[in-house]
Amino acid sequence: MTQSHDLSSIIEALVRPGKGILAADESGPTIAKRFTAIGVESTPENRRAYRSLLLSTPGLGEFVSGVILYEETLGQCKEDGEPLPALAARQGIVPGIKVDTGKGPLALAPGDEITQGLDGLPARLQAYVKLGARFAKWRAVYNVSDSLPSRAAIEANAESLARYAAICQTEGVVPIVEPEVLIDGDHSQARCAAVTQEVLLEVFRALHRHRVALEHMLLKPSMVVPGKAHVRPAGPGDVADETLRVLRRTVPAAVPGIVFLSGGQSPVEATVNLDALNRLALQPWRLSFSYGRALQDPVLQAWRGQPDQVQAAQAALLKRARLNALASLGCYDTAMENSP
Repeated sequence: MTQSHDLSSIIEALVRPGKGILAADESGPTIAKRFTAIGVESTPENRRAYRSLLLSTPGLGEFVSGVILYEETLGQCKEDGEPLPALAARQGIVPGIKVDTGKGPLALAPGDEITQGLDGLPARLQAYVKLGARFAKWRAVYNVSDSLPSRAAIEANAESLARYAAICQTEGVVPIVEPEVLIDGDHSQARCAAVTQEVLLEVFRALHRHRVALEHMLLKPSMVVPGKAHVRPAGPGDVADETLRVLRRTVPAAVPGIVFLSGGQSPVEATVNLDALNRLALQPWRLSFSYGRALQDPVLQAWRGQPDQVQAAQAALLKRARLNALASLGCYDTAMENSP
């Protein structure tokens, strides 16, 4: 079997209709923040118990095609000794791995950031594949203001994303390319659209320059929404119209799937907006979800570190996964929020 065939098979598994991706790749500091909010200490055992809870949710594979894991989770096991990636695979969920090592300031570009992690990436990918990973994710972030992001930040992050994607495909791993235009700030939806368009155009220029096979990658972008502090929030129709307008101008039809990040939207808001996107005319790419907080926030609130709340937490995850799966088909209704 050729490497190209392998990548095609992974893509086919990830973009199945009515399914999306669970992002469970929170870094140590991020998961500690989430746990602190529910009164749980962030210990290796608590993190293992929580992520085991997620991956062992009965029926999750009916709505989730892939899961993005953090490096620690990739090497952890259930209490009975089963590796967590194998547990995901047993549910029909493709295991993936976050491979960037975080972000930091971009030199001589105040307010801009650059993502790190290219050094040693081929060897790390080889090790991750042995542990069961079949796809990867790299996140670049873009702060938005009247003057941000700078052209330097747009070009530097696009270059890193493309180099990462090329390395992944060389190692037989499907890359998810995640250029996140941050929701923080008081910028308008029009400003978000302008930044997103400029970012995506540069990302695809870089991907072409590095000969990345677009058929063997997924895009994980932000939706086009105003900043959280903007005076006028956007309704689902406006979010769908503006998001698709930008995507049609920038994303080649060869890309098989676009899996949106939730990016600070509430669980219900992320589902409503995804549904609105899928109710418009048929697009050349499959539109689905790769949500973290929008899937997990209700789970954390139900669990709170209590062993006797595992079933309630899993029910919360299954509900959000099911509703987002319906939204990925344009079949969601807000009345469904009131059902178990």
